[in-house]
Amino acid sequence: MIRVSTKFDRPDPELVERLGAYSSATIHEAQGRLGALDSSIKPVDHRMSLCGPAFTVQCAPRDNLMLQTAIAHARPGDVVVVSGGAYTEAGSFGDVLANACQAKGLAGLVTDTGVRDTEDLRALGFPVFSHSVCIKGTVKETVGPMCEPITVGGQLVRPGDVIRADADGVVVVRREDAAEVAAASQERVDAETGYIAAYRAGRTVIDICNLEPLLAAKGLVIED
Repeated sequence: MIRVSTKFDRPDPELVERLGAYSSATIHEAQGRLGALDSSIKPVDHRMSLCGPAFTVQCAPRDNLMLQTAIAHARPGDVVVVSGGAYTEAGSFGDVLANACQAKGLAGLVTDTGVRDTEDLRALGFPVFSHSVCIKGTVKETVGPMCEPITVGGQLVRPGDVIRADADGVVVVRREDAAEVAAASQERVDAETGYIAAYRAGRTVIDICNLEPLLAAKGLVIED
């Protein structure tokens, strides 16, 4: 007998909402360029976006038994995060399971394996981020860990960590760091807003970013 617990601490919903206001790239930079999943994991539609606590699950390659089990036990607002061995030649998730997720109020799915039925997924609008698109089916044979730390896209993801994903990619924020990262993300947005205003006012990139000493130290001479 294998016992699996689905109990874990989730971040405050208000904090998740705050992080969801920032792009994946902003969060990645704000937390010291950490947490970015491999760039091969992309949305099936560039308009898709998600933010929520990770409900983690480990699947065997070409097997979606535990994925379906995770969908059944995840809570509204959760992001189902799947480690499937980065196996690209399998479509482990499609429109039928997406409807199941949407009916439960889940926030989305992130997987390091493949999905299919992408036209239907786009029409449905349920956020799906995957390593590949593949029509090949899967089996339901192997049980495995759920709601335990997993590795996806080169990053450790723990249950309750915040997953933020958009057109540019996917980033994970440690649950205990979420408030600090949200504050740092706002500081970065404020700074970039100031840069843009200065550029529009006529100041140069070299001036704003103080690049002249760096360029001089590297021996670059520009003759206009």
